[in-house]
Amino acid sequence: MKNDFSRFISDEAMLKNLKDLGYASMTPIQEACLPLVLAGKDVTAQAKTGSGKTAAFGLSLLLRLHVRRMSIQSIVLCPTRELAEQVAGELRKFARFKHNIKILLLCGGVPCRQQRFSLEHGAHIIVGTPGRILQHLEEGALFLNSVETLVLDEADRMLDMGFFEDIEKIIAKTPSQRQTLLFSATFPNEIVSICEKVQRDAVNISVTAEEVENKIEQIFYEVNQDDKYTALKAVLLTHQPKSAIIFCKTKIGVSELHDELYQEGFDVLSLHGDLEQIDRDESLIQFANGSVSILVATDLASRGLDIKDVQCVINYDLPNTPEIYTHRIGRTARMGKEGLAISFYEPFQKEFLEELQAANISFSCKPYESLSPKETSAYRSEWVTLCIDGGKKQKVRAGDILGTLTKDVGLHASSIGKIDITDKYAYVAIERKYVDMAFEALGYKTIKGRMFRIWKLE
Repeated sequence: MKNDFSRFISDEAMLKNLKDLGYASMTPIQEACLPLVLAGKDVTAQAKTGSGKTAAFGLSLLLRLHVRRMSIQSIVLCPTRELAEQVAGELRKFARFKHNIKILLLCGGVPCRQQRFSLEHGAHIIVGTPGRILQHLEEGALFLNSVETLVLDEADRMLDMGFFEDIEKIIAKTPSQRQTLLFSATFPNEIVSICEKVQRDAVNISVTAEEVENKIEQIFYEVNQDDKYTALKAVLLTHQPKSAIIFCKTKIGVSELHDELYQEGFDVLSLHGDLEQIDRDESLIQFANGSVSILVATDLASRGLDIKDVQCVINYDLPNTPEIYTHRIGRTARMGKEGLAISFYEPFQKEFLEELQAANISFSCKPYESLSPKETSAYRSEWVTLCIDGGKKQKVRAGDILGTLTKDVGLHASSIGKIDITDKYAYVAIERKYVDMAFEALGYKTIKGRMFRIWKLE
C-alpha cells in the first residue's frame, strides 16, 4: 500500500503543502497516530524527538481548526523554549495550506507585555512552556475555555523538570470534554499515572524500540578516570563526526572539558545553565549549521533540543538512569538516519551496563585502545558563521542575505549554508575556504540597501 499522507488526508491544499515541504511519506509515528488523532481519539504515544511527532499531531490540529472562530482551540505544552520554538515553527509551515491561521508562541525570553498584546488580538493555537502559560492564565491574559485539543509534548522531560504541578493547573482551566495527546520517549510510573488522570480511553502507541535498536550503534569503552580525555580525543579523531554532543554531569565538568578541547584546536562550544540566552542561542545556531562540530552539554541544558543530523552522542559521564541514557542517545539517528552512541564507564560502573541489558538495550563493549585515530591533531568544521548586526526588526530576510552573497560577493549557492534570522541578528554559515572573502566583501556591501556590521563567530 502506498505510504503517503493521502491515505488519511483528503484536503488537497494540505497535501500540496506537504509535498512542497518535502513530506513524501510518513514516519512510523505519523502512520500510527494520524488516523487516530484525526478521529478525535486520545492518544498516548512513545516516540523520541526527531521521529516526526509534530506532524503526527500538528496536521490534525490544523485540519480540524475553525479559522473564522478566533479562539484558542488547541494548546501544545513543551518542556523548553527551544522545543516550543521548533514546534511552533513546524506548525506554521504546515499552516501555509490555509490563510489566516494564527499560532502564538508563549515562553520565556520575550517580555510578558509583548505576549499579552498578541493575546489581545486572538489566536487559534498556543504553543509554549508551562511556566509562562500559567503566568498568563493567572494574570487573566489567557483563557482556555475553548480548547478542543491539549498536547503534552515530551511529557517525561516536563516531569523531570518539575513542571507537572503547573501542568495540572493549566489542565484545570481547559474543558473536561477535550482530546488529550501525550508524547513521551519513556514511560515511568509517574507518566502512566498522569495519563490515567488526564485522558479518556487513550490508545497506546509505541514505535521507539525499533528505532533505537536498529539505527544507533552503541559502544561502551571501559576507561579509568585519568584516561578519559585521552579516550575521548581518540574517539573524535577516529570517527571525526561533523556533529557530536558530549554529555557531562555538571556545569563545571562541561566548562573544563570545553576548555581542554578548545585548547587542542577543536571547534567546540558548551551548553549549560549559566549561559545567557543570547550565548545559548548562538551556540545552538552554530552547532545546527555545522560551524561547530562539538557541543559539550549537561542534561538539563540540552533538554528539548531538536537538532537534525547529529552523527554522534558521547556519554563522557554516564547518566544516572537508563531512561536518561535513552534520552541522550535519542538525539542521534533522527528521521530514519543511522547514528553512533559512545559511552565511557569506569570499572565500578558495570552495574549500569547490567541495567541496560535488563532493559533489552543492545550494545557492545570494546577496549579504548582499539580506537585507531586517522589524525593526530584536531580537525576543523567545514563551515564558519558570520553574524550580521540586523534581524527581523530591521526586516532582514534570508533571501536578502543570499542575494547579496551570490550576486554582489560572487559566492556560489553551494558555499552558503544555513541562514538563521533572530529579532536583532542574522547568522549565515559560509564554507570555510570562502569565509574571509565573504567577511571582507560584506564589510562594504549593502544588504537590503543598508550597511551592517559583520563579525566572525570562531
